[in-house]
Amino acid sequence: MGLIAVLAVVGIAIGVHAAGQPAVVRAQNLFIPVVDGPAHDQHVRLDATVYYPERTPAPAVLIAPGFGGTKSSVADQARELAQQGFVALAYTPRGFGASGGLIGLNSPDYEIADGRQLIDWLARQPQVTKDGPNDPKVGVTGGSYGGALSLMLAGSDRRVDAIAPVITYNDLSQALVPNTAAADVTAPGTPAAGAFAPNGVFKRTWAGIFFGAGLGGPGITPQTDAPTPGAPTTSSDGTTTTDTPAAPPDPSGATTAGVSGACGRFLPEVCAAYQQIATTGQADARTIALLRRDSPVSVTGNIKVPTLLVQGEQDTLFGLDQADANARQITAAGGLVKVIWYDGGHDGGAPGPDLRQQIGDWFQHYLRGQGGAPGTAFQYDVQGGFRTAAPSVRTVTAPEYPGLTGTTTQRRSITLSGPAQPVVNPPGGSPAAVSGLPGLGGALSGRLTSDVPGEFAAFTSGPVSSQLLVAGSSTVRLRVAAVPGQDPNGQAVLFAKLYDIGPNGTRTLPGAGVAPIRLDPLPGNGSPVDVTVTLPGIVQPVQAGHRLQLVVSTTDQSYANLIGPAVLRISLADAAIAVPVVPGTEGTTGLPVGQLVAIAVVLALCLLAGVVLLLRRRRRDDVDADTADVPLVLSGLSKSYPGGVVAVDDLSFRVEQGQVVGLLGPNGAGKTTALRMMMGLVRPTGGSIRVFGHKIRPGAPVLSRIGSFVEGSGFLPHLSGIANLHLYWAATGRPTADARFDEALEIAGLGTAVRRKVGTYSQGMRQRLAIAQAMLGLPDLLVLDEPTNGLDPPQIRDMREVLRGYAAGGRTVLVSSHLLTEVEQTCDHVVVMHKGRLVAAGAVAEIVGGGGETSFRVDDVPRAMTVLGELPGLADVPSASGDEVHARLNGLPRSAAVDALVRAGVAVDQVGPRRRLEDAFLQLVGGD
Repeated sequence: MGLIAVLAVVGIAIGVHAAGQPAVVRAQNLFIPVVDGPAHDQHVRLDATVYYPERTPAPAVLIAPGFGGTKSSVADQARELAQQGFVALAYTPRGFGASGGLIGLNSPDYEIADGRQLIDWLARQPQVTKDGPNDPKVGVTGGSYGGALSLMLAGSDRRVDAIAPVITYNDLSQALVPNTAAADVTAPGTPAAGAFAPNGVFKRTWAGIFFGAGLGGPGITPQTDAPTPGAPTTSSDGTTTTDTPAAPPDPSGATTAGVSGACGRFLPEVCAAYQQIATTGQADARTIALLRRDSPVSVTGNIKVPTLLVQGEQDTLFGLDQADANARQITAAGGLVKVIWYDGGHDGGAPGPDLRQQIGDWFQHYLRGQGGAPGTAFQYDVQGGFRTAAPSVRTVTAPEYPGLTGTTTQRRSITLSGPAQPVVNPPGGSPAAVSGLPGLGGALSGRLTSDVPGEFAAFTSGPVSSQLLVAGSSTVRLRVAAVPGQDPNGQAVLFAKLYDIGPNGTRTLPGAGVAPIRLDPLPGNGSPVDVTVTLPGIVQPVQAGHRLQLVVSTTDQSYANLIGPAVLRISLADAAIAVPVVPGTEGTTGLPVGQLVAIAVVLALCLLAGVVLLLRRRRRDDVDADTADVPLVLSGLSKSYPGGVVAVDDLSFRVEQGQVVGLLGPNGAGKTTALRMMMGLVRPTGGSIRVFGHKIRPGAPVLSRIGSFVEGSGFLPHLSGIANLHLYWAATGRPTADARFDEALEIAGLGTAVRRKVGTYSQGMRQRLAIAQAMLGLPDLLVLDEPTNGLDPPQIRDMREVLRGYAAGGRTVLVSSHLLTEVEQTCDHVVVMHKGRLVAAGAVAEIVGGGGETSFRVDDVPRAMTVLGELPGLADVPSASGDEVHARLNGLPRSAAVDALVRAGVAVDQVGPRRRLEDAFLQLVGGD
C-alpha cells in the first residue's frame, strides 16, 4: 500500500465522483504528436485527453501527472477544472503509459520541449482563449514531477500565464543527494531554507522506487509510422482523436538503439546517472550537472508569472526546503509568490477539497480575471492538539511567507544538554537506524523509528514551559571529531533528527524527517569540525511539559550509509537550537484527528466486506464502449413478481440521441415498471439497461444524467415553486451552480407563477413544475410518465413544444402516455408494449403507415381511381370518400403514384397515410 500511495500521490487526485459530474463537460481522447530531442529529431506521440467546459472559448490549464503517472492520474482534477470553466488538457508524459519516447527526467530537450508543443496545440484550438497569435491564455499545474514541469515551463515559455506546482522540487541534485551541513551559515530569513551543501548523501530508497517505476511498461523497440490496429484516425494537424482509449503506440522514441534492458524506459544518459550514483553512493560532477539541468533551479530566475507553491509537511522526498528555494528564487526574479504548506505530501496524501478550491481560485483570478486577488498570505496546517486535549487539524495564516519581502522568521532558542558521546559507524553501514518508510513516513508519525544503540548521540532539552509551535527548519551547531586510531576514511556521514518527547517518554518524529550530513574531509587526528546543521522542515505543536531531543546517528535505512567502520565523537558546538516560529491566526480546517482515527478503526473492521462489495459493484459497473453515445439501450429486460406475475418480459429497444420517443401500451402493459427499472428504482429479474453505455443499478452514478418524474412528483404546498426546486436540488448533493434553474424554468414556461405557493397551482402548473424539476441540470435523457395528465388543450400544445424544443438541443426525451393523438404529433419514434412484451418499435410514420392505406386528396376522384387502379402491384381496387381516394400501394412508392396522377392531369392537394396512430396501436395490441 505504501508504494501505491507513493506513486499515486505524485499525481494530484481530485475526488469528483461521477454522480456529481455535470453532463456539460465533454472529454476527447487524443494522441498529440511532438518532436523533441537535442537535434529535434525524435517523433513521439503523447496520450492526452482534453476536457471542454460548457462555454468556450475559455482559458486553458495544462495538467501534468507525477512520476509514473498517466493522464488517468489527473483525470478527476481535469474534470473539476473543466467544471470551473477551463479547457483542461491532461496528458501522459513521454516514456509512461501509452505515450511514446523515453524518460528524460523533465529534460529541457525532451519533456519541457513537449510541454511547449502542447501549448502550441492549445493555441490552435478555437475553444481556447488567446492572448495573441500562437499564445493561448494558459496555466500549468501538476504534482511532484508534474509540478516541476509547471515551473520549468513557466521559466522557459513566456506564454504561460500562471502556475500552481504541488509537492515538487527545486533542485534534484539536493533533493536526491542532500547535505544539510555547512561550515558557516547565518540563520536565513525564510522558515525552511535548506543548507544545500555539496557532496551529499544518496536518498537510496526513494530513488530506487522512482527508478523502478520507469523500468515497467512495454519493451523498448523503435517506434514506426504504421498505424496501430484499432487506433483512431489522424486529422490535418496530426492530432489523433478517438472516443475510447486506443491501442497504445510503441513507447519508444525515434532513436533507442543500444539502450540496455536494465534501463527500462529511461534515456541512456539518465540511466547512466542513476547507475553511477546507485553504485558509488555519491553523485559525480556529471550526474550533479544533469540533475540540476533537469530541475526548476535552472530556470526559476526567469519565472515572473503568479506562482502558487503548495508543499507537503509529510514529505521525506521533497521537503519544505524545496518549496522555500523556489519561493526565494522566483521572488528575486520579480515574480508574485504565494506559499501554502498542507498536512500531506508524498508521505501523507494529496490536497483536499479546500486546497483544490484555492488552486482553482488562483487560476480563476489570474486566467479569467474573476474573483478577488488570492493575495500572498502564508498558510500552514497544524496537526495535533494545541489548546485542547483532542488533536485536530488547523490552518494558521500569516500575512506573508517570511523572508521574501523584508520580514524574517522569528526563532526561539531552546537549550539542549548532553555530553560529548562516542558513536560507531558499523562495517557495511548495517544494521541501520529506521526513521520511516517512504510513502508512509508522515502517516506513521515516526512510530516505526528505531535508533541502533551505540550508533547515535542524543541531546535533550528540559520541558518547555509554554506551548511551542515549530514551523520550519531548526538549526543547530554540532562538533564532530574522529576518535584517534579509529580510521574514519577521511569523512563522516551522519543523520540528524528532532524528536518531540512526551512526559511519559513517547517519542514522535514529525514528518519522519531526517537531515543527512556528509563531512569531507574529516581529520583523522581527532581535530574537531564545527558545522551548522539545518534540520528538516516540520510543523509540530510541542505541548507544555514536552521536551525536544536531537538525535545524531551514523546510519539510516533510507540512505546510502558510509561503508567503512569508524568511531566518531559528537558534541554540541552551541547548546542552543534555533526553532522557527511563524505566528498567525488559526482556523479549524477538518474534523478532530481523534474522531478520524475512530472512524478509521471502524472502516478497517469493515474493510474485508467492503472490498468484496466493491469488487462485485465494479463488475456491475461495466461500460459498453459501443453504446457510450446512446442515451438508452434495453436488452432482454424482464421483471416478475412472486406468484407468477410477469410485468415485463424480454423487453428490448434502443433510444437514440435527439429523439422524442413515445412509450405506448394499454393499462397493465408494463410501461411504468419499465420506467422504474430505468431509473434504478426497481431491480430487474433479467436482462440489462444501459444509459450512455453504463449499466443501470440502484445508485449508479450515470443516473445523474437522467431527469425524470414517474407516477407524479410530490411538492410541499406551503412553499413556492422555486423553493421546492431548490429543496429538491439540495437533496441531490450537487453544486447549486450545476442546477441551472433559470434555463429549466424557461424551458418549462412557468413564468412568474414559480414564485407562488404550490398549493395555489392548477394541475397544469403542477405538471409544468414537475417538468422543470426533471429538467434541473439539463440532463441528457428526460424520462416522463404521463406529462400531460390534467392539462387542457392549450397546455398540452405548450407541453408539446417544450418537449420538442428540449430534444432539439441535442438531448433525448422518453414519454409514456395514453394520448395517442398527442404522441403522434409530439414524438418522432414510438415503442409499443403489450402484456409486458415489445410488439413494435420504430418511427411514427413507419408504425402508422405499415400495412395501411395511402390517402390522396384530388380534384378529379373518378379519374384518380382509374389511374391508381392501373398501377402495377396494388393490393386491391382503390376506394373513395369525398374528395379523397384510398389505395393500398403494396410497396409502390407514394412518389410514383403521385407522379402517375399528375401526368394524367389530376391535381393532388395532399397525400399521406390514411391510418392514424390510434388505428395502428389498436391493431398491434389486438383491440385491447
